[in-house]
Amino acid sequence: MNTESVETVIIGAGQAGLSTGHHLRKRNKEFLILDGNARVGDQWRAQWDTLRLYTPRKYDGLAGMPFPGTPWSYPTKDEVADYLASYAARFDLPIRSSTRVEKLEAYGDRYALTTSTGTIHADNVVVATGTFGRTPYLPDFAVDLDPAIRQLHSSEYRRSEQLKDGPVLVVGGSHSGTDIAYEVATSHPTVLCGRDPGQIPVRLDSLGAHVFFPVFLFVGKHVVTRRTPIGRKAKEDIRFHGGPMLRVKRSDLLARGVERVQDRVTGVRDGLPVLGDDRVLDVANVVWATGFKQVFDWIRLPIFGADGWPVEERGVVTDAPGLFFCGLSFQFAFSSMVLPGVGRDAAYVAKRIAARSGRSLAAA
Repeated sequence: MNTESVETVIIGAGQAGLSTGHHLRKRNKEFLILDGNARVGDQWRAQWDTLRLYTPRKYDGLAGMPFPGTPWSYPTKDEVADYLASYAARFDLPIRSSTRVEKLEAYGDRYALTTSTGTIHADNVVVATGTFGRTPYLPDFAVDLDPAIRQLHSSEYRRSEQLKDGPVLVVGGSHSGTDIAYEVATSHPTVLCGRDPGQIPVRLDSLGAHVFFPVFLFVGKHVVTRRTPIGRKAKEDIRFHGGPMLRVKRSDLLARGVERVQDRVTGVRDGLPVLGDDRVLDVANVVWATGFKQVFDWIRLPIFGADGWPVEERGVVTDAPGLFFCGLSFQFAFSSMVLPGVGRDAAYVAKRIAARSGRSLAAA
């Protein structure tokens, strides 16, 4: 395989990676974006069919390119995918698709990336592989469920037709679990279990959203940050328990006949799921809306905390000069995980990369 040298490698061609690339381009910095998918936007195309963004188009554009369409409508997941592809093309960002990074390690004072197509040496690396990771979290006892029960993680769920006839248990009460439970309840008796994470106070399709979103995004960008007590508490809640209900409300679940249970699934008995109150649920399907694990075992560097998350400050890894992250949940603020907020984090990371390469040139 070939070996090449690049000043900065960005891993991931999602919104975080593309935005970081755009800001590096504005600073005339050399970079290459690697992505394991065949096309830009494929990570969005793989979501469930009816998924729409929770923020209006008015706020969803990345730097230099507004999101097209009616400002107060909500893009579908395919529209987001197409927007990202158009963004990459408009700014002619250098992307190498179908290239998976298999290992990242130190190489003297640089980094070596072993990929599916060769080895790359880089001064800087930006890991932009996703907000919560790509490895589904499932409880250990999931393997003990009756094989006749259809099990799907939310990342595998596309539409209710994937499910068998009979009752459905959706595990996880955050916005993804709530949305899926609401959808499948049109065709299956549905139980939604897990802690209630709260809900935003307005309907996304109401006039009230026009007032709510500017305030919500200001708070999400400037108040609920890692610098404030409320932000630090929210960071732990959201990273490990998920965010509040957004589009679907408690009243919607009730109206559609979803049984809402706040007990957790604690185990299996006779092949069936058991709740914390010892109730056994006789179901034909289980959808695990239980989030993802941060699995960075391909990064061979001692930069991770006991919780599995990288130890970084605004995406800068102090213990590994030249290593950065972008697109993490609560990288700086609540807004870091959504399109309206990722650009600020990307701009900050690009600024730090430019400053670092400037120091390197001065030293040389």
